Amino acid sequence: MSYLLRSDPVSRIHPEPQSLTSFDHFDLLPDSLLLLIFDKVADVKDLGRCCIVSRRFHSLVPFVENVLVRVDCVISDDDSSNSDDRRFSLNAASISDAAGAGGSFSALFRLVFAPIFKPFQALGQFLVPKRSSSSSSFDASFSAINDEIGGEIGVTHHSPTQVLKNFGEIRFLKIELPTGELGIEDGILLKWRADFGSTLDNCMILGASSVIRSNSVKNLENFVDEDNGNIPESFYTNGGLKLRVVWTISSLIAASARHYLLQPIITEHKTLDRLVLSDADGQGVLCMNREQLEELRVTPLSASSASKRTLVPALNMRLWYAPQLELPDGTMLKGATLVAIRPSESKKEVCDASWLSDAFEEPYGTAAKMLIKRRTYCLEMNSF
Repeated sequence: MSYLLRSDPVSRIHPEPQSLTSFDHFDLLPDSLLLLIFDKVADVKDLGRCCIVSRRFHSLVPFVENVLVRVDCVISDDDSSNSDDRRFSLNAASISDAAGAGGSFSALFRLVFAPIFKPFQALGQFLVPKRSSSSSSFDASFSAINDEIGGEIGVTHHSPTQVLKNFGEIRFLKIELPTGELGIEDGILLKWRADFGSTLDNCMILGASSVIRSNSVKNLENFVDEDNGNIPESFYTNGGLKLRVVWTISSLIAASARHYLLQPIITEHKTLDRLVLSDADGQGVLCMNREQLEELRVTPLSASSASKRTLVPALNMRLWYAPQLELPDGTMLKGATLVAIRPSESKKEVCDASWLSDAFEEPYGTAAKMLIKRRTYCLEMNSF
């Protein structure tokens, strides 16, 4: 007796659906679209997490064009053997590098996964078995982390230079420090923005002895308006002018120190079009465009002999002052001061309103626009 096996016509018309778990929808996305997504992610820690999702993600992350590095701590010269490269660093676990090509993104992995693997140690050992030494760089990066999961996790530091060394196509780079360098008392407003090439191109400083946020007109009635457009005599006698000079010098020192530390990053990443170094407090912002970046590569900076910062050239300054300045949103700035600075050798006008009014975010951009309409005072400062 023989049997003839026939296919079920129903199964031909309605085939079994493919398991969703066996199909990766990301495979349908072109590399160019994934890179656009990674550019929106930007944060270097999040990009590190993307690196271990798949081999494809791991191979694409080095080609990201927009990168954000949030620095966790600033290390003094005494705490680091290589102070030039480690003045500001990112905390990470002391997980040993994978050998050879396996360590391509080891610094990035250490940065991201130190806080994750310790609380999930057992789960990590179960889900991520050890790879052999012949594995690819992707596998070796996993292995370098996994080998240390069971051990004691210490703390080491990685500078932005180290973390960024494997990114080869960065166009826009933003580095954010945890705090501003200038220790100021509560209630005092001090913000600065500086543009650099191989040396200072311009700097803008906005300060106020106090900021009062008024919720009603009644709260403003207590202020006595002594403003006639001129700087009052009390400004010179009660230490007001001296305080503004201290603000100016401190801001210039902070800006030149940041510029000095950026040199190795700028030298290594020749694709950069724009670089911004800010802080989480919103105190100061250092900016460099493509022309300024190229200028630094061609003309090395002049370092100050007294400290590790860029030498500040002789300066021309313009100062605007208002005993009190009420902004449209009701904010009152007491002792509002705006200082515009350019090198003495610069051919650009110090009082150019185009860069003065765009230097700060609102409401302080409006404050700058209001101040530059007032009487201007000229000052000069020697190189330091």
